[in-house]
Amino acid sequence: MQTLTLRALLAITCMTALLTGCGDKASDEDFSIVLRLSHVFSPKEELAIALETVAANVFEKTGGAVEILTYPNGQIAAYKDGVEMVVRGAYFISVEDPSYIGDYMPEFTALVGPMLYRNFEEYVSLVNSPLVREWTQKLEEKGIKVLSLQYIFGFRNLITDRVIRTPTDLAGVKLRTPGSKLFIETINAMGATATPLPWGETFSAVQQGVVDGLEGSDFTNVDTKVYETGMNRVAMTNHFLGTAGVYISTEVWAKIPGEYRVIIQEEFTAEADRMIARLNAKHADVVKELESNGVQFNEVDREAFENNTVSLFATLPGVTMDMYRQIQSELQKFRNQSGEAL
Repeated sequence: MQTLTLRALLAITCMTALLTGCGDKASDEDFSIVLRLSHVFSPKEELAIALETVAANVFEKTGGAVEILTYPNGQIAAYKDGVEMVVRGAYFISVEDPSYIGDYMPEFTALVGPMLYRNFEEYVSLVNSPLVREWTQKLEEKGIKVLSLQYIFGFRNLITDRVIRTPTDLAGVKLRTPGSKLFIETINAMGATATPLPWGETFSAVQQGVVDGLEGSDFTNVDTKVYETGMNRVAMTNHFLGTAGVYISTEVWAKIPGEYRVIIQEEFTAEADRMIARLNAKHADVVKELESNGVQFNEVDREAFENNTVSLFATLPGVTMDMYRQIQSELQKFRNQSGEAL
């Protein structure tokens, strides 16, 4: 399918709204709606499969009243354009890194800032804390309803053709990143030169020498066979926890009958939990598979990378060190309960 422009997709969703009879006063019996869900992941990746499961379950449990059409690989509006579709009130679900909604409320950029989390459970605990729940409520004033922030797809590492252990090893190294300012600034602060590119252009950029590598999760590495490009060294920076949120327009959400809203919310929440459990169970096997294909992993000087990136919490647009301290305070509570030291 050809990529649709933002204007074209808005026209399609407006026409869909007219044809599906989803006015404010529609009853449950005559209500129907078609929502287009966009993400940039490959259909083979765990996150894409999880979203297909949600769409199928919602369709079945609403008796076909709510149909979610999924578009992987950034076929239609994605990244900033996808979130803009939500803000404009389109019949659209955006699945993006929370830093993209950080453009509307910077706290969400801080939420997925560099070098924060040691495991998936820490992030899930923070997302479900009163602090982040308050943030999601305030975000609704911007027109964005958060259905989930927990579509975790693994910690992101540096994938190159060389050994990277310290920030100095990244001097002159060009790394592909998403277009998020958080990603760009973080990779630059780590010592490399960030090169924002759509995911669909990444492999050709590596093969043509436009970039010297990329950053991504082990799951993305194995599912999309990044290692076949010759990028067979993984520096275990764990600089970001790879996660995607699910967002819908508050206006559109309000038009959906309460019974169906409950089903949609429950399905997105439950599948995110199941996905995290699957990733925890599968990670060791993923590493073994990558190693069997010639991928070599190496540890890094994490403290050095932390020292290089912590200042971003004071320099990214709208983000403050106070947000960083609030996050660290919540994480400390979780670590105290689980017997870990900060």
